[in-house]
Amino acid sequence: MNTCLAIDIGGTKIAAALICNGVVSKRSQMKTPSSSKTSAMDEALKSMIQPLLSEADYIAVASTGIIDKGILKALNPDNLGGLNLYPLQQTVAHLSQLTVFVINDAQAAAWAEYQHTSNISNMAFITVSTGVGTGLVINNQLLIGSRGVAGHAGHMLADPNGPVCGCGRRGCVESIASGTAIANAGKDIWGDLCTGQFVFEKFLAGNLQAEKIIHQSARVIANLIADLTISLDLELVKLGGSVGLATGYLAIVRQYLSQMPMAHQSHVISAQCAADAGLVGVAQWANNQYSVETNS
Repeated sequence: MNTCLAIDIGGTKIAAALICNGVVSKRSQMKTPSSSKTSAMDEALKSMIQPLLSEADYIAVASTGIIDKGILKALNPDNLGGLNLYPLQQTVAHLSQLTVFVINDAQAAAWAEYQHTSNISNMAFITVSTGVGTGLVINNQLLIGSRGVAGHAGHMLADPNGPVCGCGRRGCVESIASGTAIANAGKDIWGDLCTGQFVFEKFLAGNLQAEKIIHQSARVIANLIADLTISLDLELVKLGGSVGLATGYLAIVRQYLSQMPMAHQSHVISAQCAADAGLVGVAQWANNQYSVETNS
């Protein structure tokens, strides 16, 4: 049985683990470098890879951003400290001298979540966290796209008059619904030190201003689900991320979705793979690719 060294690069943390036959071991985690210098990411990856390298047969990386032929392109540079056009696959291959597979983190998480479904052909995984990411499984296949763009639904239009998103477009879903957007909305009320978690705590305590912010986020996510459902005939949507899994959030999304025409509605449940969805999903996906390569 082959062992995968899986790495998950997010906007706030990098995690790594050995995964063999779906079992996660020797998991470690560090803060994502808040620097646009490639050397900072090089060192972070080196520190994560080296302790596990001797036990790995191949490496699979799930990363935020667009993964285009192994190059990380930051659609919203704010989520990776300004890092853009980073040769992720090449760098990890150089550090490890192993075969390396790379896809987007939401795509990887979607594949992990799909393994926990039955009798479902079309589903989406939506993570509402630092940003808003989406992974799509259509006709039982993970949708990646020729440029790695598939599933970046957080940058679909939510409000043409909304705030400018980090990607440069005005009114993206991410600019209104993400944890970052929730924090930014809260800063207008509670000051520059306000966080998304603080706003959610205020919401749970019954604060009306916080309730308005959280409902705005959930309404935008419900509309995103409706748009994806009517476009792709989704049967199931799994909601994850620190905001998506926060107490009461799913119920509000369902509330807004239930007000829409039936054709726009999909069954929405909480994601099941928790924080390791990216690690597990990219390992599962890469195992298929690695098996094809080694057997060809």
